[in-house]
Amino acid sequence: MTQQPQDPPRPQPGALDVRRVRTHHLLEAKRRGERFTMLTSYDALTAAVFDAAGVDTLLVGDSAGNNVLGYPTTIPVTVDELLPLCRAVAGAAERALVVVDLPFGSYEASPEQAVGTAVRFLKEGGAHAVKLEGGAWFAPHVRAMTQAGVPVVGHLGFTPQSEHALGGYRVQGRGDAAQALVEDALALQEAGAFCVLMEMVPAETAAAVDAALEVPTIGIGAGAGTTGQVLVWQDMLGLRRGRMPRFVRQYADLHGVVTDAVGRYVADVREGRFPGPEHSF
Repeated sequence: MTQQPQDPPRPQPGALDVRRVRTHHLLEAKRRGERFTMLTSYDALTAAVFDAAGVDTLLVGDSAGNNVLGYPTTIPVTVDELLPLCRAVAGAAERALVVVDLPFGSYEASPEQAVGTAVRFLKEGGAHAVKLEGGAWFAPHVRAMTQAGVPVVGHLGFTPQSEHALGGYRVQGRGDAAQALVEDALALQEAGAFCVLMEMVPAETAAAVDAALEVPTIGIGAGAGTTGQVLVWQDMLGLRRGRMPRFVRQYADLHGVVTDAVGRYVADVREGRFPGPEHSF
């Protein structure tokens, strides 16, 4: 009797095989040893593309300052500038969890200020969660927001809003500072943060933080030991030219593709090849 070929076994459904990613799905992913993805997004078109491609979480980062608004740093970004970007991303994302940064100056003064800003992003921006930079000092702010019903992501390591205080773009959490980073992460978790992001942190330190926490972690320049990974989409897709951070992997050369396409468009218009008869009514 001829044996019929069998279909390959199907993998078990993962924690993130859901119609809408929620905060508890990220926690379940960590418990199951699964990893998740995050990309920045600042508009509806990229949000829809990234969402359809399977990105689990989208970050409407204050990195819009560098990548959208033309600022040299994230520091000048305001709540009013970030709100319409947040609305665009949240409106286009059908599955991904949408997280938005609290801009510099919009939460530091008090837990009450943090709650007021975070509520605006959920009510007016459609965000599902917010992210703030800083360690144990901001635990009261995190606690106040979570008690008000706002999910919070903590951000440790290199914190771009504090680049002047940190002396520029420098790796954080080395040597004796590693234990302090673990303690900051634990304080944020105890205050109610559902996730902790680490930026430009030694891989061993980031892995130690992830092991110490029950909640998931996200890394950018923090090695492979975190639960999730995040990149700025313009870096990841090669839209920006210039020196890239060591932790960036470029998956495409959009700068080259766009430059070539625009150059051909310019030539076609100048030489009368566009528009042609087929483009006329």
